[in-house]
Amino acid sequence: MICLIICGYEILSESKTIMDAVSFSFNIWITNVFPSLFPFFVLSEILMNYGFIELIGELFKPLFEKLFKMNGNAAFVFIMSLISGFPSNAKYTRELYLQNKLSAKEATKILMFSHFSNPLFILGAISLTFLNDKRLGLIVMVSHYLGNIIIGLLFRNYNASNITNDKFSLKKAIMQMHYKRINNNKRFGAIITNSLINSINTLLLILGVITTFLIITTIIDNNFHLSLLNKSLISGFLEMTQGLKHVSLLNTSTEFKAILICMIISFGGLSVHTQILSIISDTDIKYKPFLLARFIHIVIASIICYLLIKL
Repeated sequence: MICLIICGYEILSESKTIMDAVSFSFNIWITNVFPSLFPFFVLSEILMNYGFIELIGELFKPLFEKLFKMNGNAAFVFIMSLISGFPSNAKYTRELYLQNKLSAKEATKILMFSHFSNPLFILGAISLTFLNDKRLGLIVMVSHYLGNIIIGLLFRNYNASNITNDKFSLKKAIMQMHYKRINNNKRFGAIITNSLINSINTLLLILGVITTFLIITTIIDNNFHLSLLNKSLISGFLEMTQGLKHVSLLNTSTEFKAILICMIISFGGLSVHTQILSIISDTDIKYKPFLLARFIHIVIASIICYLLIKL
């Protein structure tokens, strides 16, 4: 209650600064979040209705069973998250869970190692804006992605799925997709409409969470005279984008900045965690394993980033 009163006072007394933070959050959402996530959210929902999950699940079943001891359907979450970035992994995981394509345990597990930052964001904003070095941006991306894969391997025996050891069959994959398509009773217009509504609702939720955490970080900046490094770490822990902005202003080597950025995006910020919690709130998917994986991700990704820079 006291915290809410303090926040209310700050919003009223520092309205100009707070409005700037809100405008900044809208700018991030409009220029980065919406363009990068909206097309994939709509496309993924359409693909789900036309058997793409069944196709991907069958194609990648041998690989996912062997490497991660997981249901092949989880490959859909992994691949789509790799392309579109977080928090889309939570959305895709939730959809497959609600369709009974993944159990609660399988959904919890895939959520742990599908935490990918959008590749366009890393190669664009991080490489060119925050680091001004394409080589280091690529190193950050490789380190971040490898960290996820290593987490999947480390936890391969956690919530292991029943392994079938079936051989790869392209014909079976295509037939399963075909059966799903012909058995789908929804009209194409209804599928498009539902896809648009669900995608926009999720994106508005993301906007609200980003704005809230940016206001919190602004209030902290206004009331605590922190060093730029501490400000970068605290802001990055709360809201990733604000933390990255502060890191870019540090008077230090770009190599050190790259490692800090790798750590921040591997954790994702409490803003992203809140988005994920909100998306999976109506399911039995557990959040704590995801949180544990993020701390492990910070360590693994930063070590890989350091080694790649030295090499």
